Amino acid sequence: MEGEKNKNGSKSISGFSKLNKRGKIKWMVENFFKDPESVMHELMSYWHRNEAQQKILDGFAENTISNFPMPFSVAPNFFINGKTYCVPMVIEESSVVAAASSAAKYWMDRGGIQAKILGVEKLGQIHFRWLGDPKELEKNKSELQKKMLHDANEIMKKMVARGGGVKEIKLIEVDASNHLYQWLISFNTCNSMGANFMNSCLESFSISFENFIEEKKYSKQIDGELELIMSILSNYTPQCLVRAEVSCLIKDLGEFAGGMSAQLFAEKFHAAIRIAELDSYRAVTHNKGIFNGIDAVVIATANDFRAIEACGHAYAARDGKYRSLSKCSIDDGVFRFWLDIPLALGTVGGLTSLHPIAKRSLELLENPNAEELMMITASTGLAQNFAAVRSLVTTGIQKGHMKMHLTNILQQFHATESEMAQAEIYFQNNSVTYTAVREFLGKT
Repeated sequence: MEGEKNKNGSKSISGFSKLNKRGKIKWMVENFFKDPESVMHELMSYWHRNEAQQKILDGFAENTISNFPMPFSVAPNFFINGKTYCVPMVIEESSVVAAASSAAKYWMDRGGIQAKILGVEKLGQIHFRWLGDPKELEKNKSELQKKMLHDANEIMKKMVARGGGVKEIKLIEVDASNHLYQWLISFNTCNSMGANFMNSCLESFSISFENFIEEKKYSKQIDGELELIMSILSNYTPQCLVRAEVSCLIKDLGEFAGGMSAQLFAEKFHAAIRIAELDSYRAVTHNKGIFNGIDAVVIATANDFRAIEACGHAYAARDGKYRSLSKCSIDDGVFRFWLDIPLALGTVGGLTSLHPIAKRSLELLENPNAEELMMITASTGLAQNFAAVRSLVTTGIQKGHMKMHLTNILQQFHATESEMAQAEIYFQNNSVTYTAVREFLGKT
């Protein structure tokens, strides 16, 4: 291992990954921090006191030097399909858990949230260039699929035994002028996220495809040249879809802040959702609020929040314009609010069975299968969205939001326990702003 400077004068190192964790931190703090000793001590203070647990965490990524703590919270009173849940949420934004909990309790008293699975298909792709008649590929598709499945039997047999596996294969023309095509393959991965399973299948299928074409060319049953480009799952899974919805008579919505009537609330809420359907600027912020709830559950259960977000945003733009993921109707005196969203989640495999807190999250939810977790997660997104829009059309978002951030602001000013207690009382009836808190504490 050797520290050196590159041609640009910036610091670089050879053999960094071969250093132990202490060695990595030592090199880093000595080269990038003004107070190496205190920074090293701080980073090491976040190591898990249980060495076995820390070894598991270290295995999740490369070049790990410490842990990055996040709050592990719970949102009680989620009544979904007649069953009550206490939902685990990992998020650093304080108002999110409070808002989701509030909305869950509100709808618990009005029949709860209804959720259902609309589809469970996940997709993979084999991209290739074909210099030949694509009709020849289509004609041989059935025979090719049999070969693919036969050759991948060892990879697939456990999944097939659980009721999963390949459901369909389609030939898609990507760019005929450049002879680009794909096999679009749909999978059911049961209770697993299925990423490794699908990618292993796809790479095996690619080899089978290449061999199949060579055999057909050798026997002069097909004419063309194949160039494989890549095989990979798609994180866009519009057929792995779940719906969560709430509804009640408008008159049963109750009364809102400032004496706002249920009818006026329903009309303003409906208008707010309509705006998010039509205006992409609003839709992005609107959908971000939905993912505040969804991501928190996805992270808590060690699923892939990046894949979930990418898929959800693509789905929001599926008709060519980015729109709200949630919808609202007020017909015949009934208020209805719902969310359709693709959620490719798993409850077995991957980090779900390795991360110690993720295992507790799933236990807290009474060990749901993948479909139940999809419904819980979508319901949390719906609750979060309802709470946010309710605030927007009644009191405004900042009042409650800043109340929740009061503690963070006080901590930034290093307020004492006594000052925090006094501030909690004072700001019950006063607006919370950074400036107001500073003035209250007499800070300059």
